[in-house]
Amino acid sequence: MSDHAVHATLTEDIAETVQNVPGVAFLEPGITGLLRSALSAAGPGAKGARPAGVRIDRPGRADPRHVEIELVARRDARSVDVARATRAAVQDRLASLFPAEPAPAHVTVTVTGLV
Repeated sequence: MSDHAVHATLTEDIAETVQNVPGVAFLEPGITGLLRSALSAAGPGAKGARPAGVRIDRPGRADPRHVEIELVARRDARSVDVARATRAAVQDRLASLFPAEPAPAHVTVTVTGLV
């Protein structure tokens, strides 16, 4: 499996983890994702499309992963609680997927709106 395929699968896994956190309404596609899906015949749910609101970077193999999450929270939940729960869920998921990694992932969660 190529690095790109592994990265895409990991991104989808993290997106699913985030969507299962109580208080998360949906991942934020951002304007770029909205434009890409509007202009693409395949649309946002197409095979190989990067899930909206999840970016994963790893500067080097020895470095921890950097995960950025952008989401919209439900209005009936406190944004800070949703952000903290999302961060913990993503860190736990990465720790379970990569138990041998010495450094934990650096996870940033931004709540961009409420519905």
